[in-house]
Amino acid sequence: MTVTKEQIISWLEQVTEVMIANKEYLTDLDSAIGDADHGNNMSRGFRKVLEKLPTVADRDIGNIFKTTGMVLISSVGGASGPLYGTFFMRGGMAASAKEELSGQDLYQVLQSGVEGIVQRGRAQVGDKTMIDAWTPAMTALKAALDDGEDTVSALRQAVAAAEQGMKDTIPLQARKGRASYLGERSIGHQDPGATSTFLILNALLEAIEQ
Repeated sequence: MTVTKEQIISWLEQVTEVMIANKEYLTDLDSAIGDADHGNNMSRGFRKVLEKLPTVADRDIGNIFKTTGMVLISSVGGASGPLYGTFFMRGGMAASAKEELSGQDLYQVLQSGVEGIVQRGRAQVGDKTMIDAWTPAMTALKAALDDGEDTVSALRQAVAAAEQGMKDTIPLQARKGRASYLGERSIGHQDPGATSTFLILNALLEAIEQ
């Protein structure tokens, strides 16, 4: 199956709803090891994306992604705006001129976005960041697609891997960002960026399953 432009727009709409619904949850996570602004930042940023979507709904997927990235970079403070903005900008480059995405196309779009996050944030697996959710998700997605599984099934495995990666941040000591200043006190807390990553991927799955 292919992922349509309409499903991509639905995904971004659902991400907005999810970020609004989980604003307090993400803020609580961030208050333990960060600036207590991740929930507010993600909610505000995707509200702005939602406002912009009608102006690009007739454009190709790459354009929709690039616009999303620019909106996030311009409207979200902290680290999450530049990182997620870069994710969508790089993903948009990989989806340039495309009206639909095959499973492999979707992987390339997401992987390009993740590579952008890594280049911008310089984080690795084990640093207690969103990369701890993104990396296992991409590994699972690629493995499932390479095994011939359909896009929905492969994405389910990616979401499960992201959820496990998110939970696996709890015992880690943070090595990047504001949380790293806490040293050992960062241990025992779930990373908010890994959590929003899981929420974003799960929203993608739900949009495609509909």
